[in-house]
Amino acid sequence: MQDIRNKVKVIAFDADDTLWDNQSYYDDAEKIFCSVLADYADSEAVSSALLRTETRNMQELGYGAKAFTLSMIETALELSGGRISGDKLGQILDAGKAVLKMSCCPLPGVREALEEIKASGKYEMVLFTKGDLLDQRNKLVRSGLEEYFGHVGIVADKTVKEYWELCGRMGVDAGELVMVGNSFRSDIEPVLKIGGFGIHVPFERTWQHEVVEEYDHERLFRVASFAEIPGFLL
Repeated sequence: MQDIRNKVKVIAFDADDTLWDNQSYYDDAEKIFCSVLADYADSEAVSSALLRTETRNMQELGYGAKAFTLSMIETALELSGGRISGDKLGQILDAGKAVLKMSCCPLPGVREALEEIKASGKYEMVLFTKGDLLDQRNKLVRSGLEEYFGHVGIVADKTVKEYWELCGRMGVDAGELVMVGNSFRSDIEPVLKIGGFGIHVPFERTWQHEVVEEYDHERLFRVASFAEIPGFLL
């Protein structure tokens, strides 16, 4: 692994499941969804059908609670053959709306680490996340972490293209960017591919769509908790 203290100028942070818990709220909503559809299929079949629907809809709906809710309703109609009641659809809708109201309380060590990095004055700090624009902005406000970021980027997806665009927006080369996040697929691999650095902070839950085979890399750092991050940077 390389020492990045004198190379990096911009630190980009993922939001969901990096700064605050996100996946557990989706998991709770999915449990309700499976319970509502118990008359039509078992939980494993319902979850598999939902993932297929979400994957199919990504090109048009993208990511986030609204896309998730629409995919749940579509899946319910498919599995029930259109026979699902209005009451059950209402329960599914309520479960989806609950995700939009998640608390977004910062995970342990997050605020302290961000404060330490910001106080150093060494880096431009960026929030870089994917999902619905309004939903992600509202979550950032609820988290109370908005003050730490000089730039907020909310994109439909996080691929090599979006990371190149982020570098251009921030006026840095890829080798001057480090991305901090929990998803190897979205936060780490694309950055490594363009020549940047990644700090991987695994979260206890991972959306199945984000699961990929991981690997070691000379520009990749792995930490057990967010609190360890300043040690690589300061």
